[in-house]
Amino acid sequence: MRPTFPLGRAVAVAIALAFGAIAITPISASAEEDSRIARGGQLYDKWFAVTGAEKPKDTHKAWPASNTKKKGNATWRCKSCHGWDLRGKDGAYASGSYKTGIGGLRAHLGGDPAKVVAAIGDATHGLGDLIADADKADIALFVTKGQLKMESYIGADKSVKGDAMKGAAYYNTLCAGCHAVDGSMPKDLPKPLGAIAASNPWETLHKIQNGQPAEAMPALRALPMDVSLDILAYMVQKMPKK
Repeated sequence: MRPTFPLGRAVAVAIALAFGAIAITPISASAEEDSRIARGGQLYDKWFAVTGAEKPKDTHKAWPASNTKKKGNATWRCKSCHGWDLRGKDGAYASGSYKTGIGGLRAHLGGDPAKVVAAIGDATHGLGDLIADADKADIALFVTKGQLKMESYIGADKSVKGDAMKGAAYYNTLCAGCHAVDGSMPKDLPKPLGAIAASNPWETLHKIQNGQPAEAMPALRALPMDVSLDILAYMVQKMPKK
């Protein structure tokens, strides 16, 4: 079936292009922020894996004594205090092994990145000498411009909004090459991707959007949000759990 496209309109477009009436302005490299936001999301996840720094051995001084379930380098990850949903004590980390009582970062969404950079290097966070200025800037960009309001997509019961049927096509073309059709790869996965996504959809969505630290996994942030949500829905609802 031929597409409907009026001949007059086609001719008009051709003439306009021929005479330069339509200006096509490329986006400058400096204006592209999605890649930096995604990198900031990876640094937020596990900064020492992204930068190649030595893993911290001691428990972070600001880690609450009330939480005895986590220690060592796990306590130095931004996500460990503020959560995958960046809501801290008001989000998914209101309970569970990462419960700390520490607040989230939602108030910084749309805010000044410089304030986030300053906080990263302050006495509480203690990362001033451990993370380069460019890395701090990328984290700040993620916090101020890259936050997802995950509560709009993921329920407290871990149910997810998305089209699993569409997600199957996205997963099988974008993800299966590395993770296999059944989500069993790479071999060092603790459990199949379907089980991982079902148990922690917040982490899974974060990694779909931003990629996996120190791995070649692509970040899908530059694609329409529905793509990530549909992949997540497919993983949670349809993929093998064993």
